[in-house]
Amino acid sequence: MDLDISNQRVLVAGLGISGQSVAQALRGRVRSVVCVDERAPQADLHSFDLIDFDQVDLVMASPVFPPSSPFIVEALKRGIPVVSEVEIAWQLRVDSKRSGQPASWIGITGTNGKTSTTQMTAAMMTAAGFDAPAVGNIGKAVSQAALDPSHDALCVELSSFQLHFTYSLALECAAITNLAADHLDWHGGFEAYVADKAKIYQGVRKALVYNADDDRVAAIAQQAQPVEGCRKVGFTLGHPREGLIGISDGWIVDMSGMASGEVGQAERILPLSDLSGLSEPNGQVYPHLLADALCAFALALGAGASRQAACQAMKHFRPGDHRIETVAQLGQDSQAIRFVDDSKATNAHAAQASLSSYAPGSVVWIAGGLAKGARFDDLVRSQASQLAAAVVIGVDAEPILEALATQAPQVPVTRISAQPQDSLMRRAVEAASSYAQPGQVVLLAPACASMDQFTSYAERGALFTQEAQQWVSDHE
Repeated sequence: MDLDISNQRVLVAGLGISGQSVAQALRGRVRSVVCVDERAPQADLHSFDLIDFDQVDLVMASPVFPPSSPFIVEALKRGIPVVSEVEIAWQLRVDSKRSGQPASWIGITGTNGKTSTTQMTAAMMTAAGFDAPAVGNIGKAVSQAALDPSHDALCVELSSFQLHFTYSLALECAAITNLAADHLDWHGGFEAYVADKAKIYQGVRKALVYNADDDRVAAIAQQAQPVEGCRKVGFTLGHPREGLIGISDGWIVDMSGMASGEVGQAERILPLSDLSGLSEPNGQVYPHLLADALCAFALALGAGASRQAACQAMKHFRPGDHRIETVAQLGQDSQAIRFVDDSKATNAHAAQASLSSYAPGSVVWIAGGLAKGARFDDLVRSQASQLAAAVVIGVDAEPILEALATQAPQVPVTRISAQPQDSLMRRAVEAASSYAQPGQVVLLAPACASMDQFTSYAERGALFTQEAQQWVSDHE
């Protein structure tokens, strides 16, 4: 899309974080800005029925609005472009003080692992001396970060919602972490969801990074046409072949040439024993976090970080809140009962990665929430051997209860009543704790969104942490 927004009359639809950021960024840079939001008092319009499309040249739609939203359909029918905050940010980006050119963008998308990978990439770039914050769905809004001349690079977490209405993006480095069914109601189907994710590879300049263990991602990477000279680098949790970064004999090993400069030459990078922040207390590295680290390593080196700096950042990295984090513990060593917060596991694919990190029969699983039309039979079937018991919360409990009944009938299950809501998490933790035996883990990995009974996955995780710590205090 050839888009010059300088003389546009822009309609900003939705005044969440991205909408507010875009409205602020656009004022003084375009002909006019009108904001519409049914709930925000500061909006210019409080009904979408009041939009005068004859006075609109461009629509910025917040991610909450699917393509089927009536105002989007009407705008497109009239030939009015609809874009994302990311598209606006790309159009408005300013020159970096250091380079005299716009900050380079490193983009990460995927069903799961986006946040951890983005944060790790930013940590590696920062360790290498770049001003390269993690932005987008985390940290500063991308439309504000793009206007900050102090940044050398932006590590941008990109959702499928954002990519759907993004057209001009040409990233320095880009990655798809993995793909699984998610947000199908918004996109209208899995193929449409995948197509939006695949847009991240359009016009990549230096490093196109892909998950070689995910057949869909590998196929998209194979078909992608980045600019001439861009390297395609895969990552795998197995032994790497030529062109990949992977694992061999307890080491991260590069055969892509990213570290050594010689494709196909096996180069030991870092022993897994150094990754304490990505590991269980027994030293076992969480597989999905290891995959995120490999992806971030390839992105950071592709963007100019040194191998030494990237390795140092990897050694000291700790995942963010609510990502497979031990938040309370009763007892010591291998006989402790541990409480692990993975509230960010908001779909079945993420919950599977979380559950599979633990030994068979060791997990008391707290699951449930807003299912978004998903089914959980495959998840429960594949992880039934890990489960000691299950505690089910949420308004969409039936799909998980049905999956447990049919795919893991031997697993004891407690259903937590939705009311009273203020004691929901306390009752869930008490029920899970009644099942837990020494050496087992009470794991909050809901496989569902949180907005049925919580304001966010962060609030859900914080309440779990609070109640778990209280339970441990009461039983010490």
